Amino acid sequence: MSSVIQRRSGHISFHVTEGEGRAFFVASVKSPAGAREAASLSYTQIAEALSARGIVVVHERIFGSLSMEHEVISARRQAFTSFGISPENPVTYIEGRPPWGKGLAGVVIHAVKADEAWTIMDSGVPCGRGWRLNGVTHLVLQNTQAFNINPTYHTSKSLQARLMLEHAERILRENGASYKDVVRTWLYISDILAWYAGFNKVRNEKYGEFGIMPGPGDRDLLLPASTGIEGKSPSGAACAMDLIAVLNSENCTRKLSNPSQLDAFRYGSAFARASVVRNGSTALIEVSGTAAIDEHGVSLYPGDIRAQIDCTLDKVAALLKQEDTGLKDICSATVFVKRPEFAEIFYEMAAARGLGDFPCVCVVADICREELLFEIDAEAIVKAGFKGSSDKGDV
Repeated sequence: MSSVIQRRSGHISFHVTEGEGRAFFVASVKSPAGAREAASLSYTQIAEALSARGIVVVHERIFGSLSMEHEVISARRQAFTSFGISPENPVTYIEGRPPWGKGLAGVVIHAVKADEAWTIMDSGVPCGRGWRLNGVTHLVLQNTQAFNINPTYHTSKSLQARLMLEHAERILRENGASYKDVVRTWLYISDILAWYAGFNKVRNEKYGEFGIMPGPGDRDLLLPASTGIEGKSPSGAACAMDLIAVLNSENCTRKLSNPSQLDAFRYGSAFARASVVRNGSTALIEVSGTAAIDEHGVSLYPGDIRAQIDCTLDKVAALLKQEDTGLKDICSATVFVKRPEFAEIFYEMAAARGLGDFPCVCVVADICREELLFEIDAEAIVKAGFKGSSDKGDV
């Protein structure tokens, strides 16, 4: 990565990481604040930084209380407009409850200075962004859900999941891609503990149809990296998805296993542990949602939040080590804790590893298993072929 900017302003921790042609912005609300005030301060800093760098947003996620959506989106619109930035680009708003209960938890933005950038439309509605960087075409789809097809169409959760995946595949094909080009998904699932097994069944079936589901003895990793976590959408949909696809990606992307964890598809969850996308002199590492699960697929340390946090960070560090990088090179992360009081424990333990200004948004959410108390996903920018920060001080 080329540069990192960290700043604290009132309740907000603001973090910018820049690499060749791209930047990640993380605005994290660290203490109780009014949603409009926090959103206005966050987006003013984001808009100012975007304008100064002449870069455009290609992926934007907001985590906050559903009841605060209108106030947050209104503040976003005002800040972007005041800096001459279009507020009409797609944005994903997910219920990510802040640890203190109600309000805005934070914002995560991926922006690029691309050769070309455009908005992807679906039936006249913005649904994603496309861009070319160093000759490589990328597509992001945002907030894909069954209700995009018909907002009044209420059906079973499993059928909604199937329609969501089919809807994404259709949009990708209309834009010269397919699900085989997808390198990363974020899946926000309402009431996840009640039907995650059913969701996985649908995903496995659809991925089989898409031709990316590994067979029993298949060693090739075609599955995207992914996060699957509890998260409600303002529409009330059973599930919603963001994704990144990279066209003609055979020579610039690959999927990773984790030497300290069982591949998730071996126990029924169809995703790779991470994806690496190389572009120019840098690589973007997309780390899947990771929790305290061992090399046999078994949950570890039930009921012990400190042990689960420690174990999870070790698992992520082991994954990143394969790319000669470490936890300190993470430029964007989302931290999910099952109970509000666990947030401060995470911050304390992260600081003990030298990650006192860790660029993350922390939200309260159910993990995919009842006994799991903590999960983290992450993105990291590293120089291709360059040995990043050592994990010796991290683990």
